[in-house]
Amino acid sequence: MSSAFGQTNHKILSPDKRITVEAGLNKSTPFYFVEFNNERIIDTSYLGFEFKSTEPIKNNLQIKSANVTSFDETWQPVWGERKSIRNNYNQLEIVLQESDNQNRTVNLFFRIFNDGVAFRYDFPKQDNLNYVEITDELTQFKLAEDYTSWWIPADYDSYEYLYNNTKVSEIDLRKYNYPTSGDRNHPNPFAVNTPITMKSKSGIYLSIHEAQLYDYSDMALERKDGLILQSHLVPWKDGIKVKTQTPFKTPWRIILISQNAGGLIESATILNLNEPNKLTNTSYIEPMKYIGVWWEMHIGKSSWAYKQRKDSWSFRETNLHGANTNNVKKYIDFASAHGIRGVLVEGWNTGWEFWGADSEGYFDFVTPYPDFNINELVQYAKSKNVEIIGHHETGGQAANYEKHLDNAFKFYQSLGIKAVKTGYAGTIIPKGEHHHGQYMIRHYRKVLETAAKYNIMVNAHEPIEDTGERRTFPNMLSREGVRGMEWNAWSVGNSSEHTTIIPFTRGLSGPIDYTPGIFDLTFDKYKDKERVQSTIANQLALYVVLYSPIQMAADLIENYENNPAFEFIEKVPVDWDETKVLSGEIGDFIVTARKKDNSWYVGGITDENSRNIKLNFDFLASGEKYNAKIFRDSPNSDYLTNPTEIIIESKEINSDSIMELNLARAGGFAMIITPMN
Repeated sequence: MSSAFGQTNHKILSPDKRITVEAGLNKSTPFYFVEFNNERIIDTSYLGFEFKSTEPIKNNLQIKSANVTSFDETWQPVWGERKSIRNNYNQLEIVLQESDNQNRTVNLFFRIFNDGVAFRYDFPKQDNLNYVEITDELTQFKLAEDYTSWWIPADYDSYEYLYNNTKVSEIDLRKYNYPTSGDRNHPNPFAVNTPITMKSKSGIYLSIHEAQLYDYSDMALERKDGLILQSHLVPWKDGIKVKTQTPFKTPWRIILISQNAGGLIESATILNLNEPNKLTNTSYIEPMKYIGVWWEMHIGKSSWAYKQRKDSWSFRETNLHGANTNNVKKYIDFASAHGIRGVLVEGWNTGWEFWGADSEGYFDFVTPYPDFNINELVQYAKSKNVEIIGHHETGGQAANYEKHLDNAFKFYQSLGIKAVKTGYAGTIIPKGEHHHGQYMIRHYRKVLETAAKYNIMVNAHEPIEDTGERRTFPNMLSREGVRGMEWNAWSVGNSSEHTTIIPFTRGLSGPIDYTPGIFDLTFDKYKDKERVQSTIANQLALYVVLYSPIQMAADLIENYENNPAFEFIEKVPVDWDETKVLSGEIGDFIVTARKKDNSWYVGGITDENSRNIKLNFDFLASGEKYNAKIFRDSPNSDYLTNPTEIIIESKEINSDSIMELNLARAGGFAMIITPMN
């Protein structure tokens, strides 16, 4: 359906007609607003761009044409939270053209799903707009009220923060004592990273993010007067936000909408806004659980470096190099005995003694330390049906990594290694560029495409945010981009409510390599102040609550030996057929159920408050009997005084069963539900 030239406003509804978007021109300036169940949630918001060497595109516009189409398909991901995904939306395309003598054109695309709204700009090839330097994207999200929000600062280099919970009008970084140093840069005190999740007074949940981020800059959001959140792009070192040429498309700007908090998590809209799988070969892609030589360095049992230097981040008060052949064989043996497919090895390659020091080019990614026999270990692992997971720490030196990129991945492929964890801890080099700017977004894509060329999966740390590219490149398994478990080893740690927030915020963007599974929660043998603020039952539940197709059992392997709670980690899958959020409130608690084949796995966690959870099993097949194996807090469990006590028991249940579970402070439960027949 198309409209005549000059019409100023166009309305479009979601397939289920609960979401309404009106878009068009107000005094020649593009605008839109959004309603959900007849309630305005995004008020009149304006759109536009400013450029370095040409006039802005934000007014003097007219509608050349408008067209409405519909789309409905069901597709199957290579891996994921569900076996099949429906992609159903109505689309409005508005072609805008300037009314002055420049006649520049931009197309606006709005896609309305049953659980959200997405829009993007499409700049076609044109004589009066060729090479483009964007100095500001003027996309607005004018909020209909002062929503309660959960947010982290718009750091140009890191997403590793605890979340704040304030009204949107109260977003102000100056109230918090955030450090500013090498890889911590948050120059705008009113800007936040996305996803930012919000709740209205009437109980509507919404979250703003982006999808299909490619050859552009990461979008943060700046709080402006009048309850406006406006796009804030991370700049190049010269201040330009985006450098490109027509034709080009921006990433999708997304507003997820739900009547309950769990609905945000269950949404597949971000994936649906990405292009289908481009890889012709996916046979090497294998979701897996893994252990590794990693936590022992964080708590100080061993070091990444073969030789110690006190000015290096790898320095530890020990002479033990963790990535030695004998130590890694112990991890391989444990993995083989317990059905764990992967063993990550960090610190195996030369250069770690210079990590974080004032030095460049110290990693070549292929030369092992003298106490690490990589060929022997790969063959040993293969003989035990275990995969070695490689590691490429760059120290933020992206340019150096690119010089070695092909050789580094070719080396791993020659050994039969098919998964690599990458890392960018430190200030980005070239100096002045940022982790979240266009330079690095191009770099991250180059790494991903090179990995695919050599049939290798990627788990990225210190990454760019996830915007759904795993649909297009399913070798992009997971990423960090969150304040993860490691912070508990060498800082004040993560609050007990942290993991009850991130499923509803960071987790909306995609898989999280949080590295759960710590059983020695105080690790007193190595540290006397730091600790993990949870119970063991809570740690087990994280394997269900926090989704990743590559999940680490992060603790020292000796802490798992002869511990019956490890059975849950052994059995829990990482690739799912179905996912349901049974209940939850952001920052308080969450209960999630995931299905694989005929079995269900349920995980529930709470914040610093003990909590009674009433669990309804109506998601099970009617008329079937099931056995529920439950791993839960004991009546005496407490994350501070008694974090390791756990009760393991079995009960017969069916779809009519109701179970009450008592969660300790920072506690939880995990459950394996299998048909009795």
